[in-house]
Amino acid sequence: MNEIVPGVQTTSALSQAGPPEMDDGPLQAGPAQVDSGLSPSIRVELICIGTELLLGQIVDTNSIWISQELAGLGINCHFQSKVGDNLDRIVLAIRTALARSDAVIICGGLGPTQDDITREAICVVANVDLVPDPEIARIIEEKFTSKSRVMPINNLRQAEVPRGAVTILPELGTAPGLALTIGRKRLYCVPGVPSEMKEMTKRYVFPDLVEYSGTSSVIASRTLRTWGVSESRLSELVAPFYEELEEETRGTTLAFLASGIEGIRLRLTTKGPSIEETTTILDAYEVKLRSILGTLVFGVDDKGMEDALAELLLGQAKTIALAESVTCGLVAARLSRVPGISQTLKGALVAYDPMVKFSLLGVAPGPVVTHDCAREMAVGARRLFDSTVGLAITGVAGPDSLEGVPPGCVFVGFAFNDQRVETTQLQLPGDRLAVQELAAISAMDFARKMLNE
Repeated sequence: MNEIVPGVQTTSALSQAGPPEMDDGPLQAGPAQVDSGLSPSIRVELICIGTELLLGQIVDTNSIWISQELAGLGINCHFQSKVGDNLDRIVLAIRTALARSDAVIICGGLGPTQDDITREAICVVANVDLVPDPEIARIIEEKFTSKSRVMPINNLRQAEVPRGAVTILPELGTAPGLALTIGRKRLYCVPGVPSEMKEMTKRYVFPDLVEYSGTSSVIASRTLRTWGVSESRLSELVAPFYEELEEETRGTTLAFLASGIEGIRLRLTTKGPSIEETTTILDAYEVKLRSILGTLVFGVDDKGMEDALAELLLGQAKTIALAESVTCGLVAARLSRVPGISQTLKGALVAYDPMVKFSLLGVAPGPVVTHDCAREMAVGARRLFDSTVGLAITGVAGPDSLEGVPPGCVFVGFAFNDQRVETTQLQLPGDRLAVQELAAISAMDFARKMLNE
């Protein structure tokens, strides 16, 4: 029986035969040793296994999460790939990754079914046998019996391990992870199920990588979110700032990330010896960017337009009521995602039918895709829910025109204490759904700017 140590288990003695087509030396087990010639900043590559990823049936969120975590550790990730459930192609992907990177993390293919062949591929690459491990089989079976379930015989495939590999015992699920050292290269295999992958990488893979790399640097990013400006215009506005970054020596970079209906993001990335230093650098550059872009910046990192509007309302101790026609409740739905929104959102009315606008909001009978209608809807919403602010949206989502107004034409109204009522007209692109979503975020942006004046 093999000895179990803190969530990790090693199989029987190693084969000393090196893997084919590689000359970095024999496969070795145990904690990775830092070679004196290894760069302080190692290169890690990700491989995600599964035909369903290539078919678009499942979105690869694992690569995103691992990349973010590696960046926080100051470890570079230069390549990522997805491979279907094919032995030859998985072997090729692993060999390619080991040839150009210092460490490789493989996600998926460790399950009990016939298409889970990551273990077999590793054996081919490492030139070792796949051997059964009775202790792992016992642990997997206990996971079933503890829940009064009978273990399917297929689960014993998960107890077959490449000879000499370190086994990372699962806290979640039944799939053990694997770790091998091939010459000076490190290879990790973790389950593809996101919750199992995250637990295993946090517990074993990341700490081992940090020790392996010998690095203590931190890579940090901050993303400024903008709305109401094109990517080309944004590029013109920040051109002097961009040139300044290219001249400085700390290696801070600026990237433009188009995000569809959520606007354009500006991502600052820098590297330093500590999170405190990288934070100081990013703080200084954020101040410079905001001085250039002003109210075009509405949020940072994961903060959406609804967060920005809610923050303003809460900070100013104002309440808001909504009257939505063309957006049919999209603004209310987005605001409801913000924790604490009940302190500021009084209510919302979907006034899709013109008669609802006339009878409940006090809109004068007549055309409903106009500045006047948006204005009266905003005033009516504020009065109906007794709020500080009223926000209204009316327009044409398409595909047909309405009242002679083309699809994409939207009017937004903003009312504040009946003393100030403003409206704006938008011509939005796209199909029906795109117009509705763009109208929702545009209306929130309009309210944000009104509250900032």
